[in-house]
Amino acid sequence: MTDSPTLWRDLRDSIRGVEFDYTQERLGRAILLLSVPMMLEMSMESVFAVADVFFVMKLGATAAATVGMTEAMLTILYAIAVGLSMGTTAMVARRIGEKKPEAAGVAAVQAIILGVALALFVGLIGGLGAPRLLGLMGGSAELIEGGAIYTRVIFAGNVTIFLLFLINAVFRGAGDASMAMRSLWLANIINIVLDPCLIFGLGPFPELGLAGAAVATTIGRGTGVAFQLWTLFRGRTRVVITKEQLRLAPDVAYRLIRVSLFGIFQFLVSTASWVALVRIVSTFGEAALAGYTLAIRILIFAFLPAWGMSNAAATLVGQSLGAGQPDRAQAAVWRSSFYNMAFLGVIGLIFIVWAEGLVGLFTHDASVAANAAACLRIVSYGYVVYALGMVLVQAFNGAGDTVTPTIINLFAFWLFEIPLAYALAKPLGYGPNGVYASIVAAEAVMTLMAVVFFRRGKWKEREI
Repeated sequence: MTDSPTLWRDLRDSIRGVEFDYTQERLGRAILLLSVPMMLEMSMESVFAVADVFFVMKLGATAAATVGMTEAMLTILYAIAVGLSMGTTAMVARRIGEKKPEAAGVAAVQAIILGVALALFVGLIGGLGAPRLLGLMGGSAELIEGGAIYTRVIFAGNVTIFLLFLINAVFRGAGDASMAMRSLWLANIINIVLDPCLIFGLGPFPELGLAGAAVATTIGRGTGVAFQLWTLFRGRTRVVITKEQLRLAPDVAYRLIRVSLFGIFQFLVSTASWVALVRIVSTFGEAALAGYTLAIRILIFAFLPAWGMSNAAATLVGQSLGAGQPDRAQAAVWRSSFYNMAFLGVIGLIFIVWAEGLVGLFTHDASVAANAAACLRIVSYGYVVYALGMVLVQAFNGAGDTVTPTIINLFAFWLFEIPLAYALAKPLGYGPNGVYASIVAAEAVMTLMAVVFFRRGKWKEREI
């Protein structure tokens, strides 16, 4: 890097994967250099989520409801994958900050081993029990008959979900956000191309209907994982895995599990609340559930890029603590929070003003559209507050302190959000709108608690 590089050159280099030392770079620039590829990475995930529901909605409300129920069940799997990813990012970032890339590689191998083992277990349960699981989620006989194959394929290929999460967590922890971006872009571009081909039978492809969406998703993710593994073993990233490291290292695996357990429980708490909300909404009919599913996908379109900036903050926290720079870690979090609030504030305003127009791009079913627009507008009111909370929560995780966010999520989502959602929707008679309002209230409580705990500063003392 030259003595006085231009900002645009640095942005170009960050996307290309040129190496930077984020413990020495000027803070504002370091945040930008990490955030841009991470936000681009998560933006493609956003496009993937919206594209999926765009094609599935054309199959009708029952198909969309099947996807919604399967996604709700998958949140349990995501909880495990994301929780393990939190520990992986924190451990890799700390080792990179300490200038120990070989130790970072050992941690990466342990994460992959654990991910594959968990995926085999989850795939067996979900693949065999798909109809039963859909029934437990409140699915009708028609939904179960038409949607079981979709759920089976998704669960059978869940190893691609685990590895895509975990290996990208390695890349992020190393500050190699460009590689994480490329692998996810590759996975989702393939999915977006295959979705209409396999759902509707375009050209030489068979018409698989709803099952085609599951096949396309699994193939796309699998291709992304293949690229990740090729990158790791070919030495094209800051964390290189050698043949000698392909073994179980019990001490490292134990530390990774210890950090990740609370990360898993943390995300499990928040995602289990999501399952509970889906269950409450489903009692108001398939149109309400399909509208909720559509709205959440649109909300995620903006939410995931903001999550990318939160991931950048987590990486800076981990590397700064590893380099013995706790004050820099704290400053990075507040600066990232400001940027995130500005971004989500603008997006939230757009969603509030043009809710019906955005929903109309995906469905012409009046009942589904009305439910989706209401959800989109109500939840968007909480975007600015949640922009702050998500950065603070990820900062704890980047420091290896997964306990504090778990406590926050337990209170905000289980003890507050779920009872409030039920009370507003049922006894007080607000219906699905009561569920949507509970999301905003829970986000506010979560953010307030995160601010209080973060200012205490105990996260700076965490050893991993």
